[in-house]
Amino acid sequence: MKILIIYGTTEGQTRKVAEYLKKDFEKHAHEVTLADANDTPPSPEGFDAVIIGASMHMERYQEPVLYYIREHHSALNKVTSAFYSVSLTAASDDAQTWHELRYITDRFIGAGQWKPDLLEFVAGALRYTKYDFMKKFIMRQIARRAHHTLAENSADCEYTDWEALSRFAARMERIAASVPVIVDKEETDYDAIC
Repeated sequence: MKILIIYGTTEGQTRKVAEYLKKDFEKHAHEVTLADANDTPPSPEGFDAVIIGASMHMERYQEPVLYYIREHHSALNKVTSAFYSVSLTAASDDAQTWHELRYITDRFIGAGQWKPDLLEFVAGALRYTKYDFMKKFIMRQIARRAHHTLAENSADCEYTDWEALSRFAARMERIAASVPVIVDKEETDYDAIC
């Protein structure tokens, strides 16, 4: 199977997730193309599955990712596709925080007129050692809101569940293997899929 993974990243964790997924798919003999949304990623045409990832910062995802989705939404809706969202919010156990994350993500995907088959929320990382004073302060506030016990720590901390990502890849593989070659998801009930 030919898989395209496109990502938008701010601090590098979304790229790290994309690279992990690439290796996971390659272990199962799939051909994977990895592309940064800031470059000129290839069109979804010719791929059996497309995965797009972006990280959420201050309630926004990367603009180049949205631009790609808007430009290629028709092709994306005809191929097996998934979106993964990377954020500290995904590490939270607070219901209200999760409600906000889902709302922001649904709004982002809807703005691109895309209906992915699969949606995955991935806990991100805190890179305190790479932040300036102001960003460190803001990230500690976000960490406190998400109930992270290491919010007061100055060490880096990664919350990503790599085993959950492997399960996400396996689900994506199963969906791609069971979907006919051309499926127009623009006529599909998105709420029933996710």
